[in-house]
Amino acid sequence: MQAYDGMYIDGQWRPAAGADTIPVVDPADEQIIATVPAGTAQDVDAAVRAARAAFPGWAATPPAERAGYLRALRDAMAARKEEIAETVTAELGAPIGFSRLVHAAAPILVAGSYADLAASYPFEEKAGNSTVLLEPVGVVGAITPWNYPLHQIVAKVAPALAAGCTIVVKPAEHTPLTARLFAELVHEAGLPAGVFNLVTGLGPVAGQALAEHEGVDLVSFTGSTAVGRRIGATAGGAVKRVALELGGKSANVILPSADLARAVRVGVANVMSNSGQTCSAWTRMLVHTDQYDEAVELAATAARKYVAGDPREETSRLGPVVSAGQRDRVRGYLEQGVAQGAKVVTGGPEAPLATGYYVAPTVFAEVTPEMTIAQEEIFGPVLALLRYEDEEDALRIANGTVYGLAGAVWAGDEAEAVAFARRMDTGQVDINGGRFNPLAPFGGYKQSGVGRELGVHGLTEYLQTKSLQF
Repeated sequence: MQAYDGMYIDGQWRPAAGADTIPVVDPADEQIIATVPAGTAQDVDAAVRAARAAFPGWAATPPAERAGYLRALRDAMAARKEEIAETVTAELGAPIGFSRLVHAAAPILVAGSYADLAASYPFEEKAGNSTVLLEPVGVVGAITPWNYPLHQIVAKVAPALAAGCTIVVKPAEHTPLTARLFAELVHEAGLPAGVFNLVTGLGPVAGQALAEHEGVDLVSFTGSTAVGRRIGATAGGAVKRVALELGGKSANVILPSADLARAVRVGVANVMSNSGQTCSAWTRMLVHTDQYDEAVELAATAARKYVAGDPREETSRLGPVVSAGQRDRVRGYLEQGVAQGAKVVTGGPEAPLATGYYVAPTVFAEVTPEMTIAQEEIFGPVLALLRYEDEEDALRIANGTVYGLAGAVWAGDEAEAVAFARRMDTGQVDINGGRFNPLAPFGGYKQSGVGRELGVHGLTEYLQTKSLQF
């Protein structure tokens, strides 16, 4: 076990203000692999003060130079890609292949995209007799989740730095080792002291202190809708900018003209990847009643291929969920599904392995829209299949939750899928299995949040406007 000490503040590792620590547990074997400092309000204050002091110099740094730092950071991540993947697997439990392909690779793409944007984005524009300046907001407080520990950090840090902001990151307590590794990479890339700062700690202590700090100009939070509401209320009371990427309950709508077998197979893979711990996972599969029974069999067959195993093994496809609490939460939803009349086709509440925080990959049939498992975010490897009678019925079901983060539509004709997607109340829709695009904005409608990440839209979250009239 490794006992880490210190916070990355003002360009160096400093001892934490308090003596309390947070254990980091390997979810595959339930063993403590490390401890990190449990930051306090005093640590947060030191980090914010460092970011505030560094802000004028960083904001005045030419965008081309900021782009150079981001490229150096991207290259540092690429050089230690395997170490990143192994760290994510150790503390999150993601299968090593998925950690390489997604957890390590996606942040490299995102950092590179913001290096390019920093170099090319016009930070001023003409509007009649005015010049509009787009200037950095100031100090950013970023509170990041555990499900994509590096991607979610980079998706906030890279645009903030590109815009000219300085930043303090409070990572999730379950996955602080990936965040510490990122701080090392920031140091290797040579960013000026105070531009990036890291404080590990618990959400109700360090996270709350960061959200409330008067020296923070914008709070960027990714996590549950319940916590997002509290952060939004805190920021609103201080007239402070806020960006919230919150929960999801995404619908995967398979229209009758679609290739049913492919749509189901890809849909199951989407839900089972990362052990279902993806806010944009298509956890509700909507199938026309005439094709429903066939879809249920196809989904069950596909799900049974996701066998729980050691995430360090190259052949593993399904790792554990992140913690005992998360495992129990997901199993509670499985039990509710059964109690409310849904049919378990494969999987269920029983643990697939005796050790580790594993949840059996589960497919529910005969799910109706009002059931809890069709309305609430489960955040585990659980798929609910719902029937629909016609397109209007499918649209009603798809839009019938408080969430609107992502979704998918499948059809034999792309135009047919796009026409349906235009009517969905959601921030992102994949058409016939569309691929991840680091330049496309990501964020939700309704209670899935406010603001956008990635691409130009993600950059503008960290900018404010000033008009010069001539």
